[in-house]
Amino acid sequence: MTHYFNQPPTTALLLGAGGLIPYIVLSSLSVFSVGPQQEYLIFILLAYSATIISFLGAIHWGLTMREALPDRLRLIWGVIPSLAAWISLILNAPAGLCIQIIVLWICLLVDTKTYPRHDLSKWLAMRLTLTLVASISLGTTTLNITFLAH
Repeated sequence: MTHYFNQPPTTALLLGAGGLIPYIVLSSLSVFSVGPQQEYLIFILLAYSATIISFLGAIHWGLTMREALPDRLRLIWGVIPSLAAWISLILNAPAGLCIQIIVLWICLLVDTKTYPRHDLSKWLAMRLTLTLVASISLGTTTLNITFLAH
C-alpha cells in the first residue's frame, strides 16, 4: 500500500530538525552550569526527551489504527516507550539519561522493522539522524555529570 507521506515532506524535516534544538541547547547549557541550575537543566532535558520518546511509541498506535485487523503487539509496543520514559524521570539523572538513550535506539530498531511494512522506509534516514543527535546530546550530558563534574 502506498501512502501519501511515503517520504518526509519538508515540514516534517524542518520540525524534526527544530525538535533537536532543545536537546542541543539544554545539553550544552547543562555542561556549562553547576549546582541547582545544572540539575534543573538536566531535568528539563529529561522531561523533553521523555515527551519525544512517548511520541515515538504513539506513532505505532497511529499506524495500527489504520489497519483492518489491529496488531496487538504493536499496540503493546506503542505504550512501552512512554512507560520507559516515565521510569527515566523517577530515577537519578545519569540512569534516566542512559535509559533514554537506550530507548531511543530501541525505538529506531523497531521502526526499521515496522516502517517498511507501511511504505515509510524513506523516513528512516531522518529517524536515524534525529536519534543520533538526541543520543549524543543525552550522552554528553551523562558523561559530564558522571565523570567530568567530579
